[in-house]
Amino acid sequence: MIRNEMIDKINKNSKEYDFIVIGGGATGIGIALEASARGYSVVLLEKSDFTKSTSSKSTKLVHGGVRYLAQGNIGLVREALTERGLLVKNAPHLVKNLTFVIPTHGLFDELQYTVGLTLYDLLAGKLSLGKSKWLSKSKTVKRIATINPEKISAGVEYHDGQFDDTRLAINTLQTSVGLGAIVINYCDVKGLIKNNTGRVSGVKFIDQETGKEHEIKGKQVVNATGVFADDILKMDSPRAEKTIAPSQGVHLVLDKSFLPGDDGIMIPKTDDGRVLFLVPWHNKVVVGTTDTPIKTESLEPIALEEEIGFILKTAARYLIKAPLRSDVLSVFAGLRPLAASKGNGSKTKEISRSHKIFESDSGLLTMIGGKWTTYRKMGEDLVDKAEKKQGWSHILTKTKNLKIHGHKENVDYENPLYFYGSDEEGLLNVAKEEGMNEYISTTLQVINAQVVWAVKHEMARTVEDFLARRTRCQLLDAKESIKMAPQVAKIMAHELGEDDEWQKKQVADYIEVTSQYIL
Repeated sequence: MIRNEMIDKINKNSKEYDFIVIGGGATGIGIALEASARGYSVVLLEKSDFTKSTSSKSTKLVHGGVRYLAQGNIGLVREALTERGLLVKNAPHLVKNLTFVIPTHGLFDELQYTVGLTLYDLLAGKLSLGKSKWLSKSKTVKRIATINPEKISAGVEYHDGQFDDTRLAINTLQTSVGLGAIVINYCDVKGLIKNNTGRVSGVKFIDQETGKEHEIKGKQVVNATGVFADDILKMDSPRAEKTIAPSQGVHLVLDKSFLPGDDGIMIPKTDDGRVLFLVPWHNKVVVGTTDTPIKTESLEPIALEEEIGFILKTAARYLIKAPLRSDVLSVFAGLRPLAASKGNGSKTKEISRSHKIFESDSGLLTMIGGKWTTYRKMGEDLVDKAEKKQGWSHILTKTKNLKIHGHKENVDYENPLYFYGSDEEGLLNVAKEEGMNEYISTTLQVINAQVVWAVKHEMARTVEDFLARRTRCQLLDAKESIKMAPQVAKIMAHELGEDDEWQKKQVADYIEVTSQYIL
């Protein structure tokens, strides 16, 4: 994926594309994959970096949603469990089976969760990741060495998927590009183009690196901008009603000593009614999440003090070693694009509780809701809808068994470069060059060659792109990542042909953003 080549393709080509997808998060990426796999011509435009917003701030789980089961939403759970199983097969270098233990309080809990999770397994069918089972108190304490034995009666074990959200995004985009898609970050859509009947027929966007404005034509324009969906709907119709009611989810990252084994913990009942997860991830522990209604959308939402307090307090109830503010290596917040109402006088197509497609009078399709686990299915539903609406002949989905770029079996998760999958060989060839195998950080085990790889093959354009999303240093240890920034800037400047001033600005910008991740 080379950005300049993508822009050149658009400049040299005045054709009408089948799909123009606005938004480079999980939703837009799933749509681009589905459409390009069916042979359609696709352009995906992202105003910042791919997954800069919500899609890089998930709980790192590919799951059916145990809490949706408790709400009786069987259809949604079955759909997500099917998608979870497909992801484990299609991207085994990024999605793995993780065992969770639910701490229980008394016989009723033990029965309820054992029965509920047995149903969860059954709904997964052939794609099940493993059987749930009851664990005695002694076995639970043995499995989770840091659990407080005085607070539990026993435990229930179950299986779910764990993944790296942004790495899946980059590899899915690479898969789409291999199928002919054009995908470009730092392209801000500033307006919709309409034909003489008022139908949306293209977009105007600004290349933020050059300031140049472009216009492209498309048969089907898709609004996949998540929490920013209303901004595009307002471009379409200034009187459009609000469709998004954002909700904030916060996560804290702790040292592995708080959960030293290979199992995660799921706490099913908390004070705010959400479940709380403690998830082992890249040799750290992600703890979250919260559910706080937020008035305004933002690319960098900030965790509220009460959210941080809630997570620390809830985790402290269950762990012998209570986490303190000083133990938090990073805090990150993301916004969920929840549906506010039927909105904007458009025909509403409710596909499931998890994602909805709105069709505006202008022909614009907007997808809201959904989650990473079902990103492929969301893409399938949207492209099906577009085919019907456009009167195109239906092409069956090609993505159910489509291997994602980097696909590699028998992954060694102890290897710090495991998430590159089959790209690791190419990366190690870069590392053989002079100085390229030297560490930028020994604690996070990142080498110089990874920066070069990210610029040349993964469209990293800024220090933040690399430290926050091509690697996950910002989320894993915010302070350590700030120390890495000058060296990353130096290598990137060399690769991109930038000067010392660029380096200084990049480091300053990175420190400004990342200081919000430090408590």
